[in-house]
Amino acid sequence: MLSAFTFASVSQNEKEALLALYNSTNGQSWTNTWDLNEPVNSWFGVTLEDDKVVAIELMFNNLEGNIPSELSQLTALRSLNLSFNKLSGELPVELTEISSLKELKLFSNRISGAIPITIGNLAKLRSLELYNNELSGEIPESIGELVELEALILSSNQLMGKLPRSISNLKKLKVLSVFDNKLLGTVPSSFGELAQLEELVLSNNAFYGRLPNELAQLSNLKTLLLSNNGFKGNYAYLKDKLPNIVDFDLDKSNTEGVLVTLDEEPDDND
Repeated sequence: MLSAFTFASVSQNEKEALLALYNSTNGQSWTNTWDLNEPVNSWFGVTLEDDKVVAIELMFNNLEGNIPSELSQLTALRSLNLSFNKLSGELPVELTEISSLKELKLFSNRISGAIPITIGNLAKLRSLELYNNELSGEIPESIGELVELEALILSSNQLMGKLPRSISNLKKLKVLSVFDNKLLGTVPSSFGELAQLEELVLSNNAFYGRLPNELAQLSNLKTLLLSNNGFKGNYAYLKDKLPNIVDFDLDKSNTEGVLVTLDEEPDDND
């Protein structure tokens, strides 16, 4: 039987949200489980501020099951990190109602289905890391509404369709990684407006056409990985145009033959 003071420091709604997570992910078998007879502020991975749950960090903790929609009741939550577990099922659309979220890290699980089209509601989000799952469908255009985003990492999923041009709205973006998906189309020339970008990783997809001239404007780039696509032309010059580049990877076919120079390349990506 739960003691009377177990949840004294949090609201009834927040109690229910935490218990829903515990029950839907086989909490009794977690590596570091919760003693439900102890106060919430003693529970592993839970951070409280002013009697509100502001962070849940349960990576590498043997969570197995679905992410419950009740987490939307944690209205002050800033960080949700459930990475490196065995979570499955779809991302509940209710997660996009947690407007306080700054970090959403669910990588290295078995999450399937589409990224909710309402993902753009998370206006304070700085890091969206969903890589190494089984996500499918297209990347929602609303992703471009996450104007505070610094890291967008969606690699190693089954995402399809084109890169949303709205990504060019993310002026604070430092990392954009979508390698190992089923994405196609050309790289939007407007990506050259991502002046803070340090990593651009597009390898192992079905992108094609010419790379936009504007990539040479990304002077902060340290990593540019473009191999295993269908890009046309020799872009070996790019490495010399990027002053901070450390990791640079193109298909062999894109480093041979006549160089595609800035003056010669037609702007066919708009």
